Amino acid sequence: MPGMRTKLYRDDAIVLRAQKLGESDRIITLFTRRHGRVRAVARGVRRTTSRFGARLEPFGHIDVQLAGSATVNPATVERALHMVSQVEGIDLYGRTFLDDYPRYTAASAIAETAERLTPIEQEPSLRLFLLTLGALKALSAREHAGPLVLDAYLLRAMATAGWAPALSGCAVCGTAGRHSAFSVPAGGSVCPDCRPPGATRPAPATLDLMVALADGDWKVADASEERPRRECSGLVAAHLQWHLERGLRSLPLVDRTSNGERT
Repeated sequence: MPGMRTKLYRDDAIVLRAQKLGESDRIITLFTRRHGRVRAVARGVRRTTSRFGARLEPFGHIDVQLAGSATVNPATVERALHMVSQVEGIDLYGRTFLDDYPRYTAASAIAETAERLTPIEQEPSLRLFLLTLGALKALSAREHAGPLVLDAYLLRAMATAGWAPALSGCAVCGTAGRHSAFSVPAGGSVCPDCRPPGATRPAPATLDLMVALADGDWKVADASEERPRRECSGLVAAHLQWHLERGLRSLPLVDRTSNGERT
């Protein structure tokens, strides 16, 4: 079939998910740098003798060789699974989360978000790839609280999808300034004239934190207090799930009881 050549190609990738297949295989969902999201079968990786099973655990950054269609016919609805033929670990971040449930759950929410924001297989999304890789690296480094890293990622990921909440102007009329009301259906902060029924009034510190996370101002974000962090997380999650139109399975499991900062 035209456009469906099977060949070997190499890319670096983030392991988003691993599912059991038969007695010894797995289907690995990969977010690759140049080929977007790809699903591939890894033969025998559940056997104790597997040469690269540990390198295909979730959240790892790997160098992988795949056998499959590197170009996709746009008219093709079904995507054939690729095959993993070689794997080298670059940074296996998942190992650093094994004994840290708060960071593991944050990483799970990041991986699920990346998968949901790449609905079309093999469609490159370099900006989101780099954002996802940076978030997992930040979680592993433990330089910032895990929930802050997650919320910063979600805000920036929504920006790549065109869903960034309005924070410096009214989402409805565009009037510049920091407005005190926030409406998820309206698209973010809203001025008094445009405020719809049901809009919330988050604390000023909460909006300051959202701006800091969106802009990467970690000095402000790290100095924030618990209450605005929780309120910020609620608004970010609500805004994301409104646009996704169905919830993330992993988001309610995120453990926010520990800030996860380096001690």
